[in-house]
Amino acid sequence: MIGWSWVLFTGHWVLSAGSIGTLLAFSAGGAVILFIGLTYAELAAAMPKAGGEHVYTRVALGPLWSFVCTWALLMAYATVCVFESVALPTAIEYLFPSIRPATLWTVLGAPVSAGFVAIGIVAALVMTWINVIGIRAAALVQSVITAAVLGAGVLLIVGAASFGSLANTEPPIAIPATGILTVLIMVPAMMVGFDVLPQSAEEINLPPRRIGWLLVLSLLMAVLWYGAISFAVSMALDPKELASTSMATADAATSLWHGSWAGTVLIVGGIGGILTSWNAFIIGGSRVMFALSESGFLPASFSRLHPKYKTPYIGVCVLGLMASISPFFGRTILVWLVDTGSFAVVIAYIFVPVAFLVLRRKQPDLARPFRVRYPSLVGVIAVVLGLVLLSFYFPWSPSSLIWPYEWGIALGWALLGLVCWLFRDSRTN
Repeated sequence: MIGWSWVLFTGHWVLSAGSIGTLLAFSAGGAVILFIGLTYAELAAAMPKAGGEHVYTRVALGPLWSFVCTWALLMAYATVCVFESVALPTAIEYLFPSIRPATLWTVLGAPVSAGFVAIGIVAALVMTWINVIGIRAAALVQSVITAAVLGAGVLLIVGAASFGSLANTEPPIAIPATGILTVLIMVPAMMVGFDVLPQSAEEINLPPRRIGWLLVLSLLMAVLWYGAISFAVSMALDPKELASTSMATADAATSLWHGSWAGTVLIVGGIGGILTSWNAFIIGGSRVMFALSESGFLPASFSRLHPKYKTPYIGVCVLGLMASISPFFGRTILVWLVDTGSFAVVIAYIFVPVAFLVLRRKQPDLARPFRVRYPSLVGVIAVVLGLVLLSFYFPWSPSSLIWPYEWGIALGWALLGLVCWLFRDSRTN
């Protein structure tokens, strides 16, 4: 759940919404996702099967709505993998500007160099290989790198508490206040990741009830993380300084600790976040493809396991191929990917509480190791809040997706999904 965005976009959030406005946006968005997460927790514990949402919605709602939900989720996962292969060279360029000796071309003003492209492609190949050889290797990588991410974040937060100034946090709410919505629509993309647990539930050696609690805990920790990081940056840099920086979190650390070494530590932590997030979504995305293939919505090859490592390697390789292409478009596409990924994940997330409510009625005796209290209330609130959040992406909202770039990505993915639905295996009917 903690990727590169906490390093790259924090300045954008604080400038758009204000210091307190950013906290409000993450609190509101986190509350929506938390209600949805509670329904996830019960379903993941009750049905610990690979595919997560695909399994729950198919049992509750049938193949059509299950496909819509799962296809939207796959888009969200794929956009994260594509995002990270652009974010990594962006981070490394900050540390080593010499990797961009010459610009090959520009994409909407963003330069693309040979070094930028090479780093993205090599990283995509390495991440693909790690996930082909098995989830144990991927989990080990995840655990080791997480320590670097946490260390970098603690450095920034301690620096802000020790040397930051509350005067820099003015204004608490940006003008216009609609900037809060600009941050709010990005929150689902920041929260996506807890749902990787259900995707790989069959491979996790934990009691089902523990999986449910981990889902809820991970959401709470992510909201606290993004809120603390954002406020720490606002204490370190005033609005003028935020407007002039391309990497606010790193520059905030440098300012607080009066040394470039602190900024370097933050970037290293951000690189760690890129790798852990990228790794997690290859795991989740490949398992979603596996589930879609087993249900007849994707070719049978996607449910084929590697003869030695027993991983869904075709899906892993497809995500690796997509991540190898995105560096050719430069960093311009980063915001597009976050916004469209958020849009897709909200669509998917709305279906889960609907399935939760339906299964509570259709299968009241289903074993539920993790049981949500007041299920009807929690489920209805999750659906309503999800629909409200979804409305912020449409043209009537000041935070609408951008035409033609972001809407083009979303509509193109929908068209590809329509093709998959039309040519699905007849057994899915």
